[in-house]
Amino acid sequence: MKNEDICRILRDLEKIPEHSLELKEYFSQDQGAVHPSRTLSVRVEGKGKVSVYQVYPGIRLSLLCFLSEQASFRHPASPAVLEVGHCRAGRVGWNMKNGTSVYLGPGDLSCHSAVCCADSVMTYPMKYFEGISVSIDLESLAGRLPGVLSEAAIDIRKLREKYCEPQKSVFISSCPETDGIFLPLYDLPESLRLPYFQLKAQELLLFLSRYVPDQKAVTKYHSEQTELIRQIHDQLTGNLSRRFTIEELSRQHLINTSTLKEVFKAVYGLPIASYMKEYRIREAMRLLRETDESISSIATRVGYETQGKFTKAFRDVAQVLPSEYRKQCRQASW
Repeated sequence: MKNEDICRILRDLEKIPEHSLELKEYFSQDQGAVHPSRTLSVRVEGKGKVSVYQVYPGIRLSLLCFLSEQASFRHPASPAVLEVGHCRAGRVGWNMKNGTSVYLGPGDLSCHSAVCCADSVMTYPMKYFEGISVSIDLESLAGRLPGVLSEAAIDIRKLREKYCEPQKSVFISSCPETDGIFLPLYDLPESLRLPYFQLKAQELLLFLSRYVPDQKAVTKYHSEQTELIRQIHDQLTGNLSRRFTIEELSRQHLINTSTLKEVFKAVYGLPIASYMKEYRIREAMRLLRETDESISSIATRVGYETQGKFTKAFRDVAQVLPSEYRKQCRQASW
C-alpha cells in the first residue's frame, strides 16, 4: 500500500457523498466543453467518480476513481468495440463469462471486446481503485484514422482479430512502455487533458498494433476459488484481534495451503501475512482520520498487543508515525 495513493484518492473523492457516483462527460468537438455533472445512486457501499472524454470520434477515455468494494458497469455488447483498461492504484478484478476470474494490479492492462464486459461487476479487493478505461470503436475508426495513425498503415481488421475475438481477453503485465503511455495521463491540468489524451490514444493504438499477446502474463483462476478466497478474506478482516494460521484456514475451508496462498496473492496482490499487516494499518489510518480515539486504543482495535509494535508496523507501512499522520490529516481539513 502506498500512503500517497490513499491520500490522493481520499482528496479526489472527499466532496462526493457516500453511495454515490459522480459522472462528468466531456466532448472534443467543443474543445473540452463539459455536460453538467450527474450524481447517480449505486447499490454498493462506497463512492466513486468517472470522467469521460470523447477523444476522437470512436475513441472515449474514462478516468476512474473509487472507494468501494465493487462497481457495476453496463454498456452495449458490441464485438467491434475494443475495451482497454489500466490500473494505477489498488487492484481490479472481474468474473469472465467462461467461469474464470482475473485480477490486475498497478501498471497492468486488460484488452477485450465490449462483449466480455457489457454487463459486469468490477471488484476492488483493496477497497480503492484508480485507473483508466479506453473504449475504441474499431468500425468507426476504419477509413478515418486520426493523426499519425493514418500514416502508420495500421490494419484495423488485424487489431480486431487480435483483441476482439469472442470470449477472448488479453492481459499485459506492467512494463515501461505501457507505463509511458498511461501514467502521464492521471495528474494533468484540465486544459491539457484533451491534447494529451489524443496523443496517447494514438500511441496506444500503435503499441497494440505491434504487440504480440502473451497469455502467460496473467493467470486465470476458477471463479469458485476466488469466491472462497473472498470468504476467507472476510473472516480475516472481520475479527482483527484474531490471528489465523494458514494451516487453520486450509483445514476449515477445505483448500490446500499452496492453492490458498497462491489464489489469495492473485486476488489481493500480497501474501496473507503482508496483506493483513497493511489491512490493519489501513483501518488504523481510517480511525486516526475519523475518530478521536487514543493511539493505544486504536492499536488494540486493529490487533496489536502493544502500542510499540503498532507504531513500528504503522511506520513500516505508512512511512510516518501514527501521531504525525493524524496531525497531517487534521491540518489538511482546516
